[in-house]
Amino acid sequence: MTHASRPHPEDPSGTSPATLDATELARAGDIIDQITSHVRLRIIGQDDLTQALLITLMARGHILIESVPGLAKTTAAKTFASVNASFARIQCTPDLMPSDIVGTQIFSMSSGHMTTQLGPVHANFVLLDEINRSSAKTQSAMLQAMEERQVSIGGTDYPLPAPFMVMATQNPIEEEGTYVLPEAQMDRFLLKTVLPYPTPSDEIAVVAAHAAGSFDADLPEGTVTTEDIATLQGYCARVYVHPSIQTYIVDLINTTRGGGPSPIPGLMANLRMGASPRGSLALMRAAQAHALLAQRSYVIPDDVTATRHAVLRHRIVRTYDAIAQGISPESIIDSVFQVVPVP
Repeated sequence: MTHASRPHPEDPSGTSPATLDATELARAGDIIDQITSHVRLRIIGQDDLTQALLITLMARGHILIESVPGLAKTTAAKTFASVNASFARIQCTPDLMPSDIVGTQIFSMSSGHMTTQLGPVHANFVLLDEINRSSAKTQSAMLQAMEERQVSIGGTDYPLPAPFMVMATQNPIEEEGTYVLPEAQMDRFLLKTVLPYPTPSDEIAVVAAHAAGSFDADLPEGTVTTEDIATLQGYCARVYVHPSIQTYIVDLINTTRGGGPSPIPGLMANLRMGASPRGSLALMRAAQAHALLAQRSYVIPDDVTATRHAVLRHRIVRTYDAIAQGISPESIIDSVFQVVPVP
């Protein structure tokens, strides 16, 4: 069901409140187009991933990208981050220590004092490659930086640069030498996107591009600046969310906990834990970003529906029986959206 043609809930005439004007919407669209064009210099297909990265960036969040090897997770993240901003790539391994990420203090023989060496997390875009290969201690240090947007070294707090976005990748098919991210820490990611295999036509285009040497040249520097990104994030925060949409989001999240206006019988037999209030905030922020992608200054129910899987699949915890029966998080999320009345 689509609600794109439905008038704005607060204005029967169908016009939206004066949150973003036409000039600001046009400016947002221009920045989005520049980023999208830059990403497509290296990425063929995977439009859902590009949209997920844009939503995460606009909503000031972080993203976890999961797929089998060879689907360009790392390439997509590196290309997206190659706008005119600082970038750091961290290859996660079992021996990676928290100080390797956040930084440490080093004694200087020349001055006789301790000096602070900042780690690679101090960048606008940070790629955590194969995050599930790092130890729980290192994962916790990184996720704390994601949440607080600062790190503490030698008792001094060092704010992380703005904008700050973490793109983490993980491979779901290997268990040896990996450390599963705890469910409570997964909640720090705004989105978790799962990449499918490319379509045959997209794969042919990838093979042809490599055969022609199209990917051998250096990627040109992006034209989008950190000031442009800050502007885009400011616009996103101003996208209007009507109280009825806010109530809809809270009803959806409460339904994942066994409550809501239309509780699903037997749901909690498949879930050990529903989404937290952070899930409500994430669903609203992602919906605002999705609305801005559609050149709208207000959120409609379709914006919430469009982001449901990426926002919630890592925030609900299935029971062992549900996992054994092959009940997917996406099917549970869909059942929740089917029973909650749409405003």
